[in-house]
Amino acid sequence: MHRPKISLIQAPTPLHRLDRASVDMGIDLWIKRDDLTGFAMGGNKGRKLEYIMGEALAQGAEAAVTCGATQSNFIRQLGVAAAVCGVQCAAAAMQTPCEFNPPLTDGLTRDGGNVALGEWVGIDLHVYPDGTWDELNAHAEDLAQMYERRGLRVYRIPVGGSSPTGAYAFWEAGREVGPDFDCIVFASSSGSTQVGLAHAFRDTKTKVLGVASDPEPEIVEDFAELSRGLAALMGGEPVDTNEFRVFQDMVGPGYGIPSKEGNDAIRYLARKEGIFLDPIYSGKAFAGLLELVKRGEIEGRVCFWHTGGLPNLFAMRSMV
Repeated sequence: MHRPKISLIQAPTPLHRLDRASVDMGIDLWIKRDDLTGFAMGGNKGRKLEYIMGEALAQGAEAAVTCGATQSNFIRQLGVAAAVCGVQCAAAAMQTPCEFNPPLTDGLTRDGGNVALGEWVGIDLHVYPDGTWDELNAHAEDLAQMYERRGLRVYRIPVGGSSPTGAYAFWEAGREVGPDFDCIVFASSSGSTQVGLAHAFRDTKTKVLGVASDPEPEIVEDFAELSRGLAALMGGEPVDTNEFRVFQDMVGPGYGIPSKEGNDAIRYLARKEGIFLDPIYSGKAFAGLLELVKRGEIEGRVCFWHTGGLPNLFAMRSMV
C-alpha cells in the first residue's frame, strides 16, 4: 500500500544486545535505538513524521498545527520537519505540573530542552496554563483558524502525532525487529507506537507491552479507537481493547514529572551500558521493565524500544 512519505530518519535504527544488563537482569535483553534516528536529536516521532509530513505536503499544506506539553518531543520534531519542508509550524502547549507546582518547580528549565530547540527552528509556541486535553485541543483549533485567516492552508495534527497515519509508521517499523522476541517493551502515551506495534506483531509469539507515562484509566479505550482508524486505513481487523497490554505502575507523581524509579533506571542503564534514557518516557519504561522482570512476569528474549526524548534530561537536569 503506497502512502505519501518523505525521508527524515536513518532507518533501520540500530538493534543490539545489552550484554551487561542481560547478565544482571537474567534475561536476553536487546535495545532498539530510536534515540539514534539521525533526525532532530533523535526519537520515535521522526518515524511518524515521515508519513505525516508526506501527507501534509501531498495536500498542499503551508502550516502544520498541533498541541502537547511545553517540553513535548513531538512538537520539537514536528518543528524541525516543518522547517526542512518549508512549512510553518505552530503549537498549543500545556504547562505540566512541574511548571506550576512550587515543590516541583526549582528543577525545571522552562526555556531549555525541547523549548529551546523549537525556538531555534521557528516554532510558533503558545503556552497555556494547565487544563484538560479537550481545552488544549480547542486552543490548537483556534491557532489553526488564525493561520487560515492569514490565507494559509493548514494541516492539523493530533497530540503526539497519534493519528492512523502515525500508527501506520510503527506498523512498518515492526519489520525492523522481526518476530523472534518474546516481548517488546516501550514507553506508551498518546498511543500510535503501541497501536502500530500491536498490529505488527498480533499474529506472532511476541508480546507488545507499553509502560504508561500518563495516569489515564481510559488509555486502552483510546488505543482501541486509534486501532480502528489504522485498520480502516490498511484494510483488516482492529486490535481488541483487551489485547492491549499496558503497565500503569510507573507513572510516578504524574505525567511530565520525573519519578524516583525512572531516575534510578536512567542511572542504571547509563552505568551498565553507557546509554541514556529520558525522565518522562523511556526512563519510566525501563523502570517498568526492571520491575516486571523482578516479578517474574517478563523473561526470555526481550527488546526494549528506546523512544528518545533526551532533550528533557537538560530541561529537568536537577530533577533527575
